[in-house]
Amino acid sequence: MFPFGPHSPGGDGSAEAGAEEPAPHEGQAAATRPPSPLHPGADATHPPPPARSPRRPGAPSLSPAPRSGELGLPGAPESSAASAQGEPSPPSPPRRRPGPDCKAESRGRHGLCAGLGGPGARLFGWLKERSLGRGLFVDPARDNFRTMTSLYGSIHPADSVYLSTRTHGAVFNLEYSPDGSVLTVACEQTEVLLFDPISSKHIKTLSEAHEDCVNNIRFLDNRLFATCSDDTTIALWDLRKLNTKVCTLHGHTSWVKNIEYDTNTRLLVTSGFDGNVIIWDTNRYTEDGCPHKKFFHTRFLMRMRLTPDCSKMLISTSSGYLLILHDLDLTKSLEVGSYPILRARRTTSSSGVSPRNSLEVVTPEVLGESDHGNCITSLQLHPKGWATLLRCSSNSDDEECTCVYEFQEGAPVRPVSPRCSLRLTHYIEEANVGRGYIKELCFSPDGRMISSPHGYGIRLLGFDKQCSELVDCLPKEASPLRVIRSLYSHNDVVLTTKFSPTHCQIASGCLSGRVSLYQPKF
Repeated sequence: MFPFGPHSPGGDGSAEAGAEEPAPHEGQAAATRPPSPLHPGADATHPPPPARSPRRPGAPSLSPAPRSGELGLPGAPESSAASAQGEPSPPSPPRRRPGPDCKAESRGRHGLCAGLGGPGARLFGWLKERSLGRGLFVDPARDNFRTMTSLYGSIHPADSVYLSTRTHGAVFNLEYSPDGSVLTVACEQTEVLLFDPISSKHIKTLSEAHEDCVNNIRFLDNRLFATCSDDTTIALWDLRKLNTKVCTLHGHTSWVKNIEYDTNTRLLVTSGFDGNVIIWDTNRYTEDGCPHKKFFHTRFLMRMRLTPDCSKMLISTSSGYLLILHDLDLTKSLEVGSYPILRARRTTSSSGVSPRNSLEVVTPEVLGESDHGNCITSLQLHPKGWATLLRCSSNSDDEECTCVYEFQEGAPVRPVSPRCSLRLTHYIEEANVGRGYIKELCFSPDGRMISSPHGYGIRLLGFDKQCSELVDCLPKEASPLRVIRSLYSHNDVVLTTKFSPTHCQIASGCLSGRVSLYQPKF
């Protein structure tokens, strides 16, 4: 979990996390810090609810604006109850077609046609919103995020899971089951903890889940999950029978740090510090293991992720490179040993269409990047596959930054990279504490918020103050992430955080082994 810490290959072992201050640094650069971030102790005051953003231009005004909690449908009669009883309903006014006379109604600052190129643009904009499924009358549930934003704005530390034995060590990873009924905790001292996240009750401790640090947990469904460890193995578990492992998988030669799962093919994908990405066929697993093959190899591998549709694989490295495999085909193997070979393979076919598993090597843009390079320590993907979230730290450990990069398919060809598909959209400077340890970030289930470890607590970040979707607030130039709320409830450096997939709840784990839960407080 700490690739360049005291127990890592090449680590100098000189950094101690206990000597850090619990609060964020005051000397952070003002240019990258959002205005008025909340500080420890500010949680007692609830932030004001976010202002309702104006309606998106292009949505037609076919009916009066619905009241709060009501669903306004275009052309719906107001006296449907009277009509049902046989009483004549008052005639509805004739609907006006878009025409030249609509110009006078749309000259105001909030006119639907203002700046859209004429009356016909009103209808065109409405049809465009319908085709994208984003119109006011097409998807009224789209604006329900304002309710969730208010809930997360009132979130407070609810409970802490802190066992009296304290034998499990640091918390390296948190993972909820898909139905949100179980919270699993990957611990430093060979243990896996299971809790009921609603009651905060301890369910089970897998005291000897592995022979070394447990690094990552991934649920395959609501009952099966996999764990990986520094003992170079992966283990499969069944929630219905936790006394024994389903099977143990052997194939890596160094610490296994990451697990992904393709739900379509039921292939398990793992990566480790041996530089290997290995595919496991869970369709044919036995007590002796699963058939497996080496899919990819590269040096300095840190993290590996699959996009939600499993069309791309992203690999982050400690040397600052990000590798993207496009048009992913897990049935083929790529064995590459060095970056010069990777760069030589960045080609497309004569027809302009990239072949399967076409490789792109990207050096992500980081504002304020130092000359001594960066290490991409944490890698996450937007739940809808729109963007990637990176935590970058300088190799000298003197600064850290969280960055969001939008995927741009079909971007113009550049002289350096024939297919550069990432664009920096948002960023924020992070607290420089817990040097040598990886801090794992995460997106909310709807992708509107980010939970980021920040010193001795976490910060909820949004793309704007209203926590809008990324596609609705893409800036022309990279902009700072907005701090929605700061929460501090730990006495040590927070290493990992996770949103519940089904409840308004966030979990975080720290270096001393404490797990905190955050829920709305009414």
